[in-house]
Amino acid sequence: MLRSLLSGLGWRGGIWGCTFSSWRPYLPSAGLLSATELVSHWTAVFEKRGIPEARESSEYIVAHVLGAKTFQSLRPELWTQPLTPSQLQYIQELSSYRLQRMPVQYILGEWDFQGLSLKMVPPVFIPRPETEELVEWVLEEVTQGSRVVGAQGSPLILEVGCGSGAISLSLLSRLPQSRVIAVDKGEAAICLAHENAQSYEDPLALDGGEEGMDIITHILALAPRLLKDSGSIFLEVDPRHPELVGSWLQSHPDLSLDLVAVRRDFCGRPRFLHIRRSGPQHGCPVDAWPGPQPARVPS
Repeated sequence: MLRSLLSGLGWRGGIWGCTFSSWRPYLPSAGLLSATELVSHWTAVFEKRGIPEARESSEYIVAHVLGAKTFQSLRPELWTQPLTPSQLQYIQELSSYRLQRMPVQYILGEWDFQGLSLKMVPPVFIPRPETEELVEWVLEEVTQGSRVVGAQGSPLILEVGCGSGAISLSLLSRLPQSRVIAVDKGEAAICLAHENAQSYEDPLALDGGEEGMDIITHILALAPRLLKDSGSIFLEVDPRHPELVGSWLQSHPDLSLDLVAVRRDFCGRPRFLHIRRSGPQHGCPVDAWPGPQPARVPS
């Protein structure tokens, strides 16, 4: 999105085409070809030029070029694997623009907020990490309010100065029965918020019922038929689900399933669950399950 909007003004590969030559002295030496070495190189360059969050900036840029959200989420083999000449050039170009103190969010053209991946285009305001705490506070208040005796209807939310739409869209994603009105005086902000509001994913893939647990509980109910003793299930869930899943499993001891571990994502939110089966197997084994069986691949 960012590249296409600015292509007529000299935008190329994430930075202005006319800027490359002035930063040639900062090209890494011939031996620096891996992702890890490039992060270290550009971190040193950014620190020397007084660029804030030098290491974080270099990690985001290198990860972006390699097709990942964060450096930590890269497959380990990519940390030391030599980069292609085109990848090295792209990192050079994006890093050059960071040297001009362009925010990383604009360089990458996107940013995550409350689990949503939002497009970022200048001059629209970039949502701050602290703002996620405001969203959590609002969600807490709405949840508590809905428990009050006599509380009726779904919330109507007005956001003034919506920018990219981060607050409105994150609230709407967590409160699907609510109505949200987002306003901004800037036309660029309204256009970007509208684009971020388009659903490019199948809504059914994200709809898990009132608490988002419908598919999860269905999987867990079937698990005793599918798992051997000590067999495992790994789930990626909403940050509010680990506690709900734990409570649900405790209320269904007949399933013989235990929540053995919860891991956090790169934003520090509880996101991944490890559930293990114990006790005698219930129902029929997978091979004896009624209904059509998956095709077997010849060995």
